[in-house]
Amino acid sequence: MRSERTIIFLVGAVQFVNILDFMMVMPLGPDFALALGIPVSAIGAVGGAYTASAAVSGLLGAAVLDRFDRRKALAVAMAGLVIGTAAGGFATGLWTLLAARVLAGFFGGPASALAMSIVTDVIPAERRGKALGAVMGAFSAASVLGVPLGLELARLLGWRAPFFAVSGLGLLIAAGAIWLLPPMRGHLAAARNHPGVLELLSRPIVRWSYLLTTSVMMSGFILIPNFSAFLQGNLHYPRGGLGTLYLFGGLFSFVGLRAFGGWVDREGPVKVGTAATLGLVALTAFWFLAYDPRVPILVLFVAYMLGSSGRNVAYNTLVSKVPLPHERARFLSIQSAVQHLAAAVGAFLSAKLLVANPDGSLGNIEAIALVSMGISLLVPGFLAAVARRLEPAPAVAV
Repeated sequence: MRSERTIIFLVGAVQFVNILDFMMVMPLGPDFALALGIPVSAIGAVGGAYTASAAVSGLLGAAVLDRFDRRKALAVAMAGLVIGTAAGGFATGLWTLLAARVLAGFFGGPASALAMSIVTDVIPAERRGKALGAVMGAFSAASVLGVPLGLELARLLGWRAPFFAVSGLGLLIAAGAIWLLPPMRGHLAAARNHPGVLELLSRPIVRWSYLLTTSVMMSGFILIPNFSAFLQGNLHYPRGGLGTLYLFGGLFSFVGLRAFGGWVDREGPVKVGTAATLGLVALTAFWFLAYDPRVPILVLFVAYMLGSSGRNVAYNTLVSKVPLPHERARFLSIQSAVQHLAAAVGAFLSAKLLVANPDGSLGNIEAIALVSMGISLLVPGFLAAVARRLEPAPAVAV
């Protein structure tokens, strides 16, 4: 049996590719929009195509994922993700790019659910906050290494190059991780008695956890896909400086994730998640409604990344304690579907509300900031509702 540390590293490597595949599209938006004749106000729809597809596949996967060895199921999901990412590099317009992102999302959603299931199977609840913080460091690593390199590749070789680079890297990392991961069959003994989707959803704690997920994801993704266009068009931030933003944002959030994970284990996810959420609301109000140009954009970007990291560690740690061992992949697959559906709704809503002005700026940006803040204020109540209903869950053999 591989050590916990090795399994966390391998799952983190897979998550790095999965997250990078999703993250790189957003800052590249103005690049491919110009090359393919896509309005910048439609960039959110490109991000939403991935998340909407991942939501559908998450619901489909909920019916079957707990019936298979986690490692084999992860192999299939990662293969589809690699193919979908490569297809994005061959896009010739909006519709072909949307189709490629739909394909990538269809496999990326289950891949994320399976990765989280593996960590939850292996790591006891009392150490899970720190472990999930380490795995979620893949988000920071994607920001520190992947996004700046992707932006530089796009600048030197064109916007298609990052798609091909990520698909190649994904093939290598996924093959290595799947080769080294042990078989993960401990949950199969109880699979015959696993609950159906309706039975799972009949439990109040499950419904509250999905409402929590919806509020976190929708409040973030009504803003995040539009960061690059907002910074360049509205705040006149130089295109060449985007890599620096993601580099420092990722570095600080990487350190912050470790700290937040330990804080969650000590103080509990409700306190940490509430503090991070209120910080994000205040920051959003300042940045989008009352921006003072004397405050460096780098400081605001790093602060937003840190706040998002803290909230994500807290809520993921909390909801990981909701399912029983034999229903984890099913629960987390639906969780992934809810995550991606909420992100898609946020992204598509932003595309609907925003207007591409003739000077390249985004109109109505204040409206989507207010919507984000309003949804965020629901998060503390949902955190508390889930925590009140938690019961100790048994460990599972792997």
